[in-house]
Amino acid sequence: MGGAVELGISSYTYVWSAGVEGYPAPSNPLTCESLIGYAVRLGVTVVQIADNLPLDRLPEARLDALARHARDRGVRIEPGTRGIQPEILRPYLEIARRFGSPILRTLIDGPSHQPPEDEAGRLLREIAPEFRAAGVTLAIENHDRFHARALRRVVEAAASDAVGICLDTANSLGCGETADQVLDVLADLVVNLHIKDFATRRLPHHKGFIVEGAPAGKGLLDIAALLARLAPRGAGMSAILELWTPPEATAEASVEKETRWAEESVRYLRTLLPAAPRNAA
Repeated sequence: MGGAVELGISSYTYVWSAGVEGYPAPSNPLTCESLIGYAVRLGVTVVQIADNLPLDRLPEARLDALARHARDRGVRIEPGTRGIQPEILRPYLEIARRFGSPILRTLIDGPSHQPPEDEAGRLLREIAPEFRAAGVTLAIENHDRFHARALRRVVEAAASDAVGICLDTANSLGCGETADQVLDVLADLVVNLHIKDFATRRLPHHKGFIVEGAPAGKGLLDIAALLARLAPRGAGMSAILELWTPPEATAEASVEKETRWAEESVRYLRTLLPAAPRNAA
């Protein structure tokens, strides 16, 4: 992809710092500002603030201050949510416009709404003109309920170039599809990339495997080949590092581990994606 892609991080790079329901809370939880601070230290120019740091709960003044905070540090914010109902997407479309983001990342499934394929296509077709008018592309992330061919049908049903795919390299393992299989079906629709490496290990009784995260370049994902396949789609796209960091015994140890993994991953990804110049105000 050369210099056409901007490397970034996400609030899903630092899941234990953001807090995971059912697990001990970190003593110093991740904030939008601290995520931007991580980006500056790592030398990346994009942060994707997703649904584990919900932006729609922030007042407008705080959003404006956050936009200035990022811009002053040469960092671009891409918002993310989950769900495709209009009452979810319209507020986030306004947030994307406020940040000057070219995309809004979302999942088809929201907390209380998991539409069938035909309904998902209809909802996207109805909202797509608003995204096109705003100059924002709705990036639908592959998750583990929809196979790649079903996702393609959903996006095609939207009948708009304002709807595309956010390709996550590990999520579709949940429905038995590899990143290569997903790319075979969806590569020409990809508008955003989540680089998430993973590894497998056999259970002690040898009757199955566990799939868990790995630092980028240390797992089974062929990231160089992935980037080569997506090169024709690369112009203006962000490649966002996400991590499935297995937790440690304490919240603090989990945070420290994912911080190390993020640093190690960015170092590796820099061998494949050169640094983009910062555009600080």
